[in-house]
Amino acid sequence: MPGKWTSKLITLPGLRRRSARFARDEAGTMTIFAVSMIMMMILVCGIGVDIMRNEMERTSVQATIDRAVLAAADLDQTLDPEAVVRDYFDKADLSEFLTSVHVDEGLNFRTVTAVADGTTPTRFMRLMGVDDLPVPARGQAEERVQNVEISLVLDISGSMGRNSKMDNLQDAAKTFVDTVIQDETDDLISVSLIPYTAQVNAGPNIYNELNTDHRHNFSHCIDFIEEDFDTATISFARVYEQMQHFEEGYWYSNPISNPGCPQQDYERILPFSQDKNILKSRIDDYRARANTSIHIGMKWGVALLDPSFRPITQQLSLDKKIDSAFSDRPVAYDDVETIKTLLLMTDGENVNTTRIQDWYYNSASEYAHWAKYPLYWYLNNHNVGSWSNWRYTKYTSSQADNMLSNICDAAKDEGIVVWSIGFEVTNYSAGIMEDCASSPSHFFRVEGIEITEAFEAIAKQINQLRLTQ
Repeated sequence: MPGKWTSKLITLPGLRRRSARFARDEAGTMTIFAVSMIMMMILVCGIGVDIMRNEMERTSVQATIDRAVLAAADLDQTLDPEAVVRDYFDKADLSEFLTSVHVDEGLNFRTVTAVADGTTPTRFMRLMGVDDLPVPARGQAEERVQNVEISLVLDISGSMGRNSKMDNLQDAAKTFVDTVIQDETDDLISVSLIPYTAQVNAGPNIYNELNTDHRHNFSHCIDFIEEDFDTATISFARVYEQMQHFEEGYWYSNPISNPGCPQQDYERILPFSQDKNILKSRIDDYRARANTSIHIGMKWGVALLDPSFRPITQQLSLDKKIDSAFSDRPVAYDDVETIKTLLLMTDGENVNTTRIQDWYYNSASEYAHWAKYPLYWYLNNHNVGSWSNWRYTKYTSSQADNMLSNICDAAKDEGIVVWSIGFEVTNYSAGIMEDCASSPSHFFRVEGIEITEAFEAIAKQINQLRLTQ
């Protein structure tokens, strides 16, 4: 009938057929899977964003704490260390993260420790029940001015009188002193000057503390034997031989003017000083003279760093010959608060060492005789027969080089930092000096005024060694 709706009767078998077709139809399945994957990817990316934001915040806090504690630990920093750290966080707008600042400081050190803690809120991970992520940071910095014992072993032999070398050395050594000794190093850094020629003048204050076969009062040098260069120590159990007082030269002067053992006050060892004016004044007094015995200079330089020397230092302190602050030096090698370092400089090479035969150097009149007449002048101007009956070679230059190598090794074995400078030297001497140094980078080969640059560079590196962060 028109205008009437009609219905179609769906029978039970038809309903079953339609249900079966619907069950087999896969249209739209991939859409559901894709939606699920997209949701998972969004969640994973969101987690990554939360973690990245947290890491950026943590990095910023850590960088701030690192800068803050380094600035606060600086011994030159005059502001309150804790206030310095807090100011860094204030300026970085991170004050809410700083939880504690601890400062530990003493005469020659400052340690600053800071701890920061906080959280960053999450945007996506909260869907998984994680509302925020931690932002932990910790920083510690220390600057410590360590005690430093320095031996400055300087060649003042005759060849240093040529080509303005002595003037250049004096400028360089004074620059070194000015660089290593500063106001903040008071009672911390000691410098011992050991000038050497054919011998080293220990001076009466040191010489008289040793056991010697004392024979004359003209000078104060020790004649070491080869075995002494195998060790850094000074022995109080053995008797050292006093160096003969004579000069080899062919030119006569009365009394002799250029003895093998230096005798002038300015040629003596100047031990354990921190007085820049005294050190520089002594350096200014140096004059070129005599031959070269690098190994003897090195032996004394090492001895003044070896703990076996301490009884002498203590007596020097009691006699007010050195600053009482250094009465306990040289300290033990395992003292973690102390650096021991030595700078050895030469412009030449070791030479053969000559001595007078014992048969003509065994009485007071003979000591006085050879303190007046140069050996070669006397032999040449008197009918004495064969010169070999009067003199002998104590050791050759090659033996001296071997002794130098041994004492350098002994120093390095004890942890002494050895620097060496070859000043207008031959290739042979350069090799000897480089071998003595703690490493090739601790050796400097220089010409002319370059020596000042070398001394200053070494002084600055010593300063860097004593400042530990």
